[in-house]
Amino acid sequence: MRKSALLCLCFLAACSDKANHLGNPLLLPFNAVSNAVGNAAYANRRAKVEVFVKTNHPALMSDLRAGGGPTLTAAFDLANVPASVRAPHTLQMQSDAALYQTNYAALITAIMVVSNV
Repeated sequence: MRKSALLCLCFLAACSDKANHLGNPLLLPFNAVSNAVGNAAYANRRAKVEVFVKTNHPALMSDLRAGGGPTLTAAFDLANVPASVRAPHTLQMQSDAALYQTNYAALITAIMVVSNV
């Protein structure tokens, strides 16, 4: 009896017409798996960008100061940054070039912040 009541309650909660931050509770297991896969893909891409930035930092900084170049393009490609946001983001990043010169983590974050998940 308790199990059927709990099951009915879950179905009723799923039928609510009110918006909530959890979404449909019946889809929570599927959303958890989807989020885990998405987070793993992001972490993998970020790790590749981190290695690339640390390996190519001088050339990357040169490209950034010049407003673009093959090394910066390769970093954006690794991060999966859409082509439409690369130029404006490069301009924005140029204003923080002094920070990126000494802080690899800030540069990695600046590249990843506009990446597609």
